[in-house]
Amino acid sequence: MNTLHLKYAVEVERTQSITQAADNLYMAQPNLSKAIKELEDTLGITIFERTSKGVVPTAIGAEFLEYAKNILAQIEKMELLYNPQNPDRQYFSISIPRGSYIASAFTRFAGELDREKEIDVAINETNSLQAIVNVTEGRFNLGIIRFQTMYENYFLDYLAEKGLCFEPIWEFEYLVVMSGQHPLAAAKKIRFSELGKFIEIVHGDTIIPYLPAGKARKTSETAPVKKRIYVYERCSQFDMLSHIPTTYMWVSPIPQEWLERYHLVQRSCRADNHRCKDLLIYPKGYRLSELDKKFIARLYESKNEVAFQEYD
Repeated sequence: MNTLHLKYAVEVERTQSITQAADNLYMAQPNLSKAIKELEDTLGITIFERTSKGVVPTAIGAEFLEYAKNILAQIEKMELLYNPQNPDRQYFSISIPRGSYIASAFTRFAGELDREKEIDVAINETNSLQAIVNVTEGRFNLGIIRFQTMYENYFLDYLAEKGLCFEPIWEFEYLVVMSGQHPLAAAKKIRFSELGKFIEIVHGDTIIPYLPAGKARKTSETAPVKKRIYVYERCSQFDMLSHIPTTYMWVSPIPQEWLERYHLVQRSCRADNHRCKDLLIYPKGYRLSELDKKFIARLYESKNEVAFQEYD
């Protein structure tokens, strides 16, 4: 079995298309089809089947692809471990939730990189489940995941299943953030019932391990709110919060400089199931680099700053 064949199969799964995978791999489509057929003949299984949704793994194919991705990730780690490293190369990668104190920590960290040396840094904002996949498959060395504490066991079981280690960063209560022009902005205390007539902005890709996507979204939302806008990245949420003064959002504490930049305020508001945790995740056996440690130090600095802000 050729490790190149494993890479081919993983790319086909990712794109759900032989043609697109071939383009991404810079090879002819017939050659890729032949390589996948040779791999299937060697294994004695059918890895892919064609459906109306594209080329998708069979049940046994999906199982094989999990092994293939783990093998490729381990090979990459061995190459990084034993190949001579460029001492002038600064390499760091992390997959994170859409948390402003985390983004602020990354900005500080990136600003401290040596501009005279090579910089190879990657950051990806996504949901917690995808962050776990990204670290498991070796796309990113580190990850940060966020979940409501009511779902903690789901996430811890999933991390164990994927062979990932974790360290707690912070446990906190969600706050309500809104425009300084919001009708409730001047209130020192906000009651949960007062939010019902306003528009809630929600991250639209909440996913919980072992729960169907629809059920995960339904159970993670706190009340039958009839006015919601679903977003998938932080810039959209801040723009809407700033320019639509009848919107609000549940968030982790936001650094003061971000609040001032977007003319926002954040307030405490008691609500059920709004206690959350952030965890740092990485593969078993992974050794933190000096840059990893530097980022983690900035992360705790940023967390400590927002933890002691006044919210109302």
